[in-house]
Order: sequence, then C-alpha cells, then structure tokens
Amino acid sequence: MTTQTITGIEAEINRLVGDVGSLPTPPIVFSQIQKVLTDPNTSAYDIGGILQEDPAISAKVLKMTNSAYYGLPRTIESVKQAVVIIGIEAIKNLVLSASVIDSFSKNKLDREFQDYFWRHSLATAFAARLLSRELSGQKVLDTESSFSAGLLHDIGKMVISVYLSDLAEKIKAEKIEKPYLTDRVVENEIMGFDHTHIGAYLGGHWKLPAKLVEAVRYHHDPVACENPENGLPHLIHLANYLALHTFDLNQEEGNKIAIDAVHGDVLEVVGLTEDDLLAYAPALRDEYLKAETFLEMARGAA
Repeated sequence: MTTQTITGIEAEINRLVGDVGSLPTPPIVFSQIQKVLTDPNTSAYDIGGILQEDPAISAKVLKMTNSAYYGLPRTIESVKQAVVIIGIEAIKNLVLSASVIDSFSKNKLDREFQDYFWRHSLATAFAARLLSRELSGQKVLDTESSFSAGLLHDIGKMVISVYLSDLAEKIKAEKIEKPYLTDRVVENEIMGFDHTHIGAYLGGHWKLPAKLVEAVRYHHDPVACENPENGLPHLIHLANYLALHTFDLNQEEGNKIAIDAVHGDVLEVVGLTEDDLLAYAPALRDEYLKAETFLEMARGAA
C-alpha cells in the first residue's frame, strides 16, 4: 500500500463520499448547544430553551434521561428539569448520542451490519463509562464524554456502509474470504486507509471537540496521538478490546473474528495487565443491561 499523507487521505475521503455536503450534518440544536457552552454564563434555562426548539431530539434526551442509564429515582418531565438534574455536560453528550444515532439509524442498507454496529458501539460506550470510573485516578476522564467517545469510536464503519456501499461490499467479501484479517487491514488493502480516518473526518465535519475526534482517530493506536493531555484514545482502546472480548469472542467455540491486540504501552500507562482488564467483563455485562433504550432508538423504535 502506498503511504498517504493525512491531507491526501482527507482528499480521497472527500472524493469518495462525493463532497462534504453529502455527509450527515448534526441537528441545529447540537450546534447551538456547542456554541453556548463556551459562555460561562450559560444556564440550565438557556440549554432547556434551545432543546425545546427541536421536539424530536428533546423527546430522545428525555427518554435517555429516564432510562436505566441514569437510574434516577423519579421521572424527569421536561428538558429544563433534565439539565438541572444531570447537568449541562451530560445533556450535551446525550444530544450528541441522540444526534449520531438519529443520523444513521434511518438508513437500512445492511440491517445485519447496522444491528451489530450499534450493539458493539454501545458495548464499547458502556465499557468506557465503566473504565472511566474505575481508572479516574490515572487521568481526568469524564464518564459522559467517555460514553460518547465509545459510541462514536467506529462511526467511520457506518459512513462506509451507508455512503460507500460498493466499497463496503468489497470489504465484507474480503473479510469472509480472509477471516483471520482484522477490519483495519482489510480496509487499508481496499481503500488505502481505514475507518478511523473516516470517523475523524466526520468528527471534523461535525465540529466535534478535538479530544473526541482524537479518540475516534487513535483508538486502535493511542500512542500515536500527539496530545498527551487526552486520555480518551487510551480509554477507548481498552474499552473496545474489553467489549469485543466480553460479547464477541466465544472461547469455547474458538474465536470467529480477528481483533487487534491490546496495546501493552496503554496497559502500562493505566497500570493494568490484560487479565486485570478482562476481569471487568462481568461488570460490563451488568452495565450493558442499561442499553435497551439506546438500542431501541438505533432500531428506529424510539
């Protein structure tokens, strides 16, 4: 494979997608919330007012706020109340989650792939949330941002499935023929880059926070991230590995999928061994029971 510069990869992605305008755009409400959060005087009332301008997103945010994800003791009846109870940052990340799911769940080109995609993305998101609590002494890791990064980490695969369907079919066929190859290897063979590049490209298009885009781009190779203050790529690397081992690898029947090995340097940074990491599997299974509301939304049922 010929080595491409980042600029060359971005240009090729842009060419393949057609033009940047053909990519999904975030709801206006998300962009508005992103802007007002830079104002230190922003209040829960301001955020609630913005959300009420988009009834569909508001309904989804309320549904997620009242889900087992938060386990609140009483029902929250308004978005303004939700902002007060769970906080502005949490609401921002719920809006992002709802926006991403809504943007891609309407397209059913490959139902089997999309069902698996959301299940794995949510498993990784819940793993990231779990690990962010357990490893909070290592780096400042916000549980809400960790969840969003986990949900988004493979979003480049969804872009390939929806917007580059011809390439998606080639990738699928190659993986069937060579199941011992990881997704990234197959993607690079066929496209010259992989889903992390496409995901980061979409993150830039959505003007997502740099740390979130870096988590998407470097979740397979966190040591390549040049921002030492960002712990999200390391966290999502571990969360992805934990999610795959917990839900996708059948040790009794033999591993039927190829996955990237966990990076030893990442384990060292957080002070874990691979066995330590995999010991969180039972806790992740319990956490994942809270995913039903998100799965319903991804399937278009909410």
